[in-house]
Amino acid sequence: MSDFSKEGTRRSGKAGDITLNYYEAGEARAEIGAGLPLVMLHGGGPGASAWSNFGPALPHFASSFRTLLVDQPGFGQSDKPDVVGNYYRHSADYVVKLMDELGVEKAHLLGNSLGGGTAMRLALTYPDRVGRLVLMGPGGLSLNLFHADPTEGVKRLMDFSGAPSREALRAFISTMVVNQALVTDELVEERFADATAPGAQDAMRQMGMSFWNPATAEDGMLWREAHTLRKHTLLTWGREDRVNPLDGALVGLKTIPKAQLHVFPNCGHWAQIEAAAEFAEITTAFLARHVERSAS
Repeated sequence: MSDFSKEGTRRSGKAGDITLNYYEAGEARAEIGAGLPLVMLHGGGPGASAWSNFGPALPHFASSFRTLLVDQPGFGQSDKPDVVGNYYRHSADYVVKLMDELGVEKAHLLGNSLGGGTAMRLALTYPDRVGRLVLMGPGGLSLNLFHADPTEGVKRLMDFSGAPSREALRAFISTMVVNQALVTDELVEERFADATAPGAQDAMRQMGMSFWNPATAEDGMLWREAHTLRKHTLLTWGREDRVNPLDGALVGLKTIPKAQLHVFPNCGHWAQIEAAAEFAEITTAFLARHVERSAS
């Protein structure tokens, strides 16, 4: 029987001058998605990590793909180097170096929020390394046409960053989901521990500043480059997303040549948790249709 526990799947690998933590399970199947591995990239809220975002989904995806859940630089158990330039590019460059270390020539990417921005930047910069993309309420690509910025979820993230507390973290997490029963004491404690671990607050501050500093913020406006993305892209959104609201999907859907959109009803920013079964079914079917040819 496969071990899908946190410690049973935990690995680490060199990514250039740093070490990234990741979780791995499953084997590639040539008949599914051209046998490419699947790299999953988590969001950027306080205490976010690969396991907190995607751990419960690992058994499903590992049944079809060699699946790697990666703690992005500055998060989880990965190293926390100074952020150079915009965070999406900073992280994408390190993820590619980890792929090099692991002998992963090409992979499908699935990214949530911050991880969606990283996945898109990686696909734009290293197109030969990417099969298909699943972008879940992605940062950078999401452009709010009708909602004010910052959104409710981002405001609560900023509240936590200004004065970290369990109460502020609970308020932030409550914006992630419609079903408030998912905001458990255990989840709050787990994420609070990660959010206040040594180096985590400074890493979060540097990540955030890369989107506010005029010198680096423009590089994170991925919606301006969306028309150049040539990958088959599945945009997924929770209809009640209070972090990156649904109207943020429209520019990407219009401008990415091979984009499609799936909206989950009664669902917030964490479709992989709040609509777990449907999310897994739809994304797996989309990735499985990939066929390797000269132009993906």
